[in-house]
Amino acid sequence: MKNMLSEQETAMPAMAQGSLCTRVIAVTSGKGGVGKTNVVANLAVGLARAGKQVLVLDADLGLGNIDVLLGLVPRYTLEDVLCGSRSLSDIIIPGPAGIQVLPAGSGLPQLTALTDTQQLTLQTELEQVVDNVEVLLIDTGAGISPNVTYFAAAAQETIVVISPEPTSLTDAYALMKVLCRQHRERRFKVLVNMVKSQRDATQTFRKLDVAAERFLNISLDYLGFIPLDDYLPMAVIEQKAVTERFPASPSSRAFVELAKKVAEWPDPQLPKSTVQFLWQQLVPMN
Repeated sequence: MKNMLSEQETAMPAMAQGSLCTRVIAVTSGKGGVGKTNVVANLAVGLARAGKQVLVLDADLGLGNIDVLLGLVPRYTLEDVLCGSRSLSDIIIPGPAGIQVLPAGSGLPQLTALTDTQQLTLQTELEQVVDNVEVLLIDTGAGISPNVTYFAAAAQETIVVISPEPTSLTDAYALMKVLCRQHRERRFKVLVNMVKSQRDATQTFRKLDVAAERFLNISLDYLGFIPLDDYLPMAVIEQKAVTERFPASPSSRAFVELAKKVAEWPDPQLPKSTVQFLWQQLVPMN
């Protein structure tokens, strides 16, 4: 692996140099409806307010909606990039608090499973736009489709969002099982969303943690919880991040604490240290 890294850095030093300090975080879930995209949007805003340069990649290809959630109207999307008519720099749109967003578009079944060529295109394009990005947040789709596992396995850190619903736990377990067995991923951070209390959050996490440790032989890191309050759906209706629209709400304060925690994570270690290297672990180079 060290030899592989040396060859790649020698072949493309500029690309590796530009993205060396970019932390890549995938936010994923086993099922839809657990508030994953809301987590991404508010975490991005919180990180930006903490002084980070943040780029959000909507990787829920075919059903992307982070632009809708934030009230953004993109002219172009990842569909245009993957078909070769636009570059990523053409489709970036500014979001709240100075974040940048790469919109995915919606109703595009042809993007639900990227080809090797499309994966290589996306990897190459990302190298061109991450020079000044400190955090690349990837909002994956839900479930265990190839696109979901592809983006989750490529990231340095994977945050799995769960809710107290039993189906959320079983599907999150299934996702981690696939990532563990097919991609040898053994590190996951878990965020409990839409819970009434810290006690409920702890109990929810514990159920998943016990199963993961017993049957997958992996340990999960508890990242905290986001309380369910009436301001969250109000912010969604207004197409605003709750941290922007209702900064004093309980959920907003929880997102701010989450962002502070993520901003303080130590720098990632090799081999997952550059965007270019991350994707080349998953995509064969010809």
